[in-house]
This record gives sequence, structure tokens and C-alpha cells, in this order.
Amino acid sequence: MALLTRTTKGVFAIAPTPFDDSGAVDLDSLSRLTEFYAAAGVTGLTLLGQMGEAPKLSHTEGVDIVKHVLKRTELPVVVGVSAPGYAAMKALSAEVMAAGAAGVMIAPPNTLRTDDRIVAYYEGAAAAIGGDVPFVIQDYPLSFSVEMSPAVIARIAGDLPGCVMLKHEDWPGLEKISSLRHKEASGQMPRLSILCGNGGLFLDFETERGADGAMTGYCVPEMLVDVVRHTAAGDRDAAHDAFDAHLPLLRYEQQPGTGLAVRKYVMKRRGLLRCDAQRSPGASLSARARSEVDYLLARLARKDPRLTLAP
Repeated sequence: MALLTRTTKGVFAIAPTPFDDSGAVDLDSLSRLTEFYAAAGVTGLTLLGQMGEAPKLSHTEGVDIVKHVLKRTELPVVVGVSAPGYAAMKALSAEVMAAGAAGVMIAPPNTLRTDDRIVAYYEGAAAAIGGDVPFVIQDYPLSFSVEMSPAVIARIAGDLPGCVMLKHEDWPGLEKISSLRHKEASGQMPRLSILCGNGGLFLDFETERGADGAMTGYCVPEMLVDVVRHTAAGDRDAAHDAFDAHLPLLRYEQQPGTGLAVRKYVMKRRGLLRCDAQRSPGASLSARARSEVDYLLARLARKDPRLTLAP
């Protein structure tokens, strides 16, 4: 399987981890998800991310999930390997890369407070996983409480050849994308692939600012594919029209604390997940919330015929 590079583009869908009612990993649903993502036109998949409930999985479960997906798709797969220490990160990286992953994603621990410490952390991570392993910086200050300036990202990209991609989730973050692309154009840093998260909430303008695509888990990834494709083709209105039709559901799914519950519920309604449960502890939707999501889905289905729903 091809490895990630600094020119990787497109949509990498962050897959949720399906569980059954007992909390066990549901491999049948995972197989359906894998086939669905390929049919939806995504460029790749990301497993064991925050929305994949990675902290609730054992090491063995995580590796088994990655191997299960890799056996069922030719799409490149990125694996989240963030861990409190380098030893666990190294062990997981080694196993998933040996299984055929395209690269790994590393988030900073929330204890980092200075630029030098951030750079030193990623230097240590790169040494732990091996210089030949492509890795993604996950820049999500709203969740990790670590502020990475464009200058810090430029230092990491310049010092570490294995750093090939930024998962950009700063908010507001449009100016950061512009700043990074300016640094590249002026020779202050090498090119870095930039894929954006935050549920796709700002993807319509992020792609215009120079992002290469999305790495996120919105429950209708077909829209993310449309926006990236239309922007690349120079059809601005088509990109925004596709985005605007989904904005009410996108906004609802982006609520802190309940976003994954919404995402899993919609994927169950789409016939992809047998069960929308999260592994404990996890949030669930009230009957009122489910009715609101159903209303949004019914309205969206009138605009996007690809959104077919199970009874």
C-alpha cells in the first residue's frame, strides 16, 4: 500500500469504531463501513482517532481493527498512535505499519506549553516510530490545549522528513492555512499536505485557502468528496452549494460531547452500523435529539438523493 507523502490530497474519512450492545467491537459493521467509504469516493481512511474511541480500546483490539480494515480495502489507511509515552506509540506504529498502513497520526500531549518543547516532543516521537514512517501532526488546540503556531509547524516539517501531513483543526484557523502556504511559497518551510478536520465545518473555505482536502468523519462523507472535487476543478459555486445543503446536519453533528452519538446514529440510519452504541463511558441521544436528527435527515434527503435511510 502506498505511503503518505507531502503531496497527498483528497478526503480521508475518520471511521468510527462500531460496537455491539455489549461493548464488543462489531467487525461485521466495520466491514460494511469500509465498503461504504470506498463506494463514497474517499481517498483514504483514518482509524483509531479520537472519534474512533481509541482510548477505550486495548492495544490488541486496535491492531485487530486495523488489520481487519486493511484486508478489506486498497485505500491508504492512517492510524492514530497517540499515547502518553513513546513506548506504546512505537509498539502500535510498528504493528500497523507492518500490516500495511500508509502512515500514523500523532497528537501532542496536553502538557506541552512552549515551542521548543513541542518541537522536541515530535523529534522524540519521530525517533521512536522510525524515520521511515510517515506521520501526521494533529493540530487540535480546542481538544489538546496545545497551541502550535505556523512557525512551530514549519520547524517540525523542516527538521523531520517523516512529517508529511498536518491534520489542521485549529479554530479559527483559516489564516493559519494561508500563513503556512505563504511560508512554503517563500521557501521558509517544505511543502506539507494539509487535510482539515473539525467535522468539515469550515471545509468550504479551507480548501480555498490551500488545504489539500479533509480528514474528518462527517456522517455523509459524500459531501466532503464533492467539496474537495469541485474546489479542485475551480467550480466555487458548486462546492459551496454542496456544502450549504449539508450545513444544518453538519452543525448539529459538531456539538461538543454529543457529536459522535449523532454520527453513529446517522450511520445506523444509513444501514452501516448495526448498533449506534459507544463503548462506556459514552454519550447517547435523547428521544428528542433523535427526532431532531431524523428531521434534518429527511430535509437533506430531498436535496441529496444519495442519503438513503434504513427504516
